[in-house]
Amino acid sequence: MILVYEYMPNGTLEDHLHKLGTPLSWIQRLNICIGAARGLHYLHTGTGIQVGVIHRDVKSSNILLHESWAAKISDFGLSKIGPTNQPSTCVNTLVKGTFGYLDPDYYATGKLTRKSDVYALGVVLLEVLCRKRAVDATLDEEQWNLARWAQESIKEGKLKHIIDSGIKDQISPKCLREFVRIVESCLHNNPKQRSTMAGVVASLESVLALQEKFNNSLQPVANRTIFGWMVDMFPVLTNGETNSKQSSNTKSNSSSVDNAVGSKHNMFLGTREVPTDNKTTSFKEFKFTDLKKATSNFSPKLQLGEGGFGGVFLGWIDKNTFAPSKHGVGIGVAVKRLNGEGVQGHAEWQAEVSFLGRLAHPNIIRLLGYCSDEQELLLVYEYMQNRSFDRLLFTNATPLSWLTRLMIMTGVARGLAYLHSSTPQVILRGVKTSDIMLDQDFNAKLGDFGLAKRGPEIGETHVTTRVMGTYGYAAPEYMATARRNKLKGIMDPRLGQNYPLKAASRYAELTSKCLAMEPRLRPSSEEVLQSLEQIYSIN
Repeated sequence: MILVYEYMPNGTLEDHLHKLGTPLSWIQRLNICIGAARGLHYLHTGTGIQVGVIHRDVKSSNILLHESWAAKISDFGLSKIGPTNQPSTCVNTLVKGTFGYLDPDYYATGKLTRKSDVYALGVVLLEVLCRKRAVDATLDEEQWNLARWAQESIKEGKLKHIIDSGIKDQISPKCLREFVRIVESCLHNNPKQRSTMAGVVASLESVLALQEKFNNSLQPVANRTIFGWMVDMFPVLTNGETNSKQSSNTKSNSSSVDNAVGSKHNMFLGTREVPTDNKTTSFKEFKFTDLKKATSNFSPKLQLGEGGFGGVFLGWIDKNTFAPSKHGVGIGVAVKRLNGEGVQGHAEWQAEVSFLGRLAHPNIIRLLGYCSDEQELLLVYEYMQNRSFDRLLFTNATPLSWLTRLMIMTGVARGLAYLHSSTPQVILRGVKTSDIMLDQDFNAKLGDFGLAKRGPEIGETHVTTRVMGTYGYAAPEYMATARRNKLKGIMDPRLGQNYPLKAASRYAELTSKCLAMEPRLRPSSEEVLQSLEQIYSIN
């Protein structure tokens, strides 16, 4: 049996730490750690399905490096799956793994949890810092086990003696202290006291920010936002579809996140190149008669909603053949039927097929197929049991909790970051709560790509296009209220006091930055994602 993978020209992290002569810089090492942690966090909680993946063999030789130095998790031969809705869920299993990285609690009890991967990643973080192997019998006996030796050295105040000499002069003292704190959290003897993988991601990103600030590479923080003052006048946008080239004497300033993570190849974001030709993923081409049968002739009782495109209906199909089936049998699908008199038309239908045929990510709605016969245009999507975000926000009697809302917005940011880091970029142009779909576990998925556009190509600063979208997706009056230190005045009263004030304040600050008057001062979608993950870790 043979498996064929994408080629990773920079080999493994182990190669660059222990085998090759050219050492990695501290910034490179931090980037790789963040990429690996994001990949593991995705496996644990971000797949958009009910079960997560515990890798069970996290080590430097299983962290592959793309030509852009983006880290990718590999070797799933020992991986196990388990429920994602219970953080403490364990899987009783025969102990397997690699000595030096093996969680002592798992080794002692046979109970495998996501915290076992956290422990192993903590050992990798030490490898990165010390440039020593997890187990090395060629050293003095007290140094054979890296985790034990390093932890004892840290307790004895000998931290500076264990750092790789090649990076000692590159690390800021504060960055080093925070990095060691993360390591200690990962290696805690009690799995319940270890950080979650989401917490590791957020903490590592904070360390990266500290290091880049130390290196004087961060852009100035934007002060002029809609929080700061009300909008007096909006700029006039031109019509037409032209590309604006960047002037030759102007240098583009990539954000700290672009430099740090390698935005075009980030594993956690699920980034992959989007083909530039017109070929799309192979979809099922449905017959109109089959979709009529699947939706009980587009019964009003099965209508899920209606938009500019037309009505959306619940249908049922066989999960293997996609043939129509009886109501409640097989898998549910959402069938969007073009209304000939609707606002949107054939162009938007084509845009949906084109973009969703090139995109695959847990936070992007999955298009299963389409129909174009008998003068009918239809699209068939995976069915999202909790429908759209706006429905739960504005019409549901039971309010969503603060954590659920934060989780949803983190998923939205993750989907947008994926779109913006694809090649070429995709600009959705229609981000609103009614286009954020929620599955049965409240995982968010971006839908409605009818207005989506390709982003600027290399050497272009923007794409000029007709203004399209939905009015109201900035609310200056609310931001002005928040500026006057009346945060509670803009919070949903149904939440009561059931949210951390610090987290809500940081969320409001992030909103402020997103609504900066000058687009160049707004954070990138990847920076928004990082901030939301950090806010989530506060809870």
